[in-house]
Amino acid sequence: MSQKLIHDNPWQRLRQFTVARIALGRAGNSQTTDTVLAFGLAHAQARDAVHLPLARAVIEQALRDAGFASVAAHSAAADRQHYLRRPDLGRQLDHASRASLAQARPADAPDVVFVIADGLSALAAERHGVPLLLAARERLPGWRIGPVVVAEQARVALGDEAGLLLGARQVVMLIGERPGLSSPDSLGVYLTHDPRPGRSDAERNCISNVRPEGLSYAQAADKLAFLLRGALALGRSGVDLKDDSGHAALPASGVKTG
Repeated sequence: MSQKLIHDNPWQRLRQFTVARIALGRAGNSQTTDTVLAFGLAHAQARDAVHLPLARAVIEQALRDAGFASVAAHSAAADRQHYLRRPDLGRQLDHASRASLAQARPADAPDVVFVIADGLSALAAERHGVPLLLAARERLPGWRIGPVVVAEQARVALGDEAGLLLGARQVVMLIGERPGLSSPDSLGVYLTHDPRPGRSDAERNCISNVRPEGLSYAQAADKLAFLLRGALALGRSGVDLKDDSGHAALPASGVKTG
């Protein structure tokens, strides 16, 4: 009798519920060729996502098509190498961007400013930034949304300075998250009430893994709208603001305009 070379894992049926690498089976004492090749591809996609430049012109065109004004910004990190080696530079705007944002400040203070930023996955920002923004706008009737900042070589805290320069009551950073081996295009959402440089991570709220294979645009927009109204009512964001959006809903008329 010939011996079976490929040994299936008895937990194989569980793979339908997750993209995690479980129940891979084996060939002798080794992984099968297809799983080794799939791992190599996933690793390459994650590395590519980190180094891929942001297609800023594409995002800006999509924003124009959707009726949003936008302003370009760049961190103090001159290029990708500086960005990866000096996280502190990614948290600061360069001088030219400070001037551009100050000039773009609306006469009426925006209730919220959105920043679409490359972070550690420009792919995530390009694919999911504008669709999520559109979904959020639908859930914020009556809100004054300021110019959308499209930021390159950016870290999360860069949004605080951008929000301050644009006079925003709140800032929402839509930024590419660190790629995983099953999610090279995951978008993170960070909300900060009363943005200004020096805000800590404890003063932000985060919504993670926004993408069709993770948290949908609709689900993320529901959570974000709930948190925005909650932060406005509470007067702060972060650890004191709990995401109870699955249990309750704040009224839609959270902002007085005019």
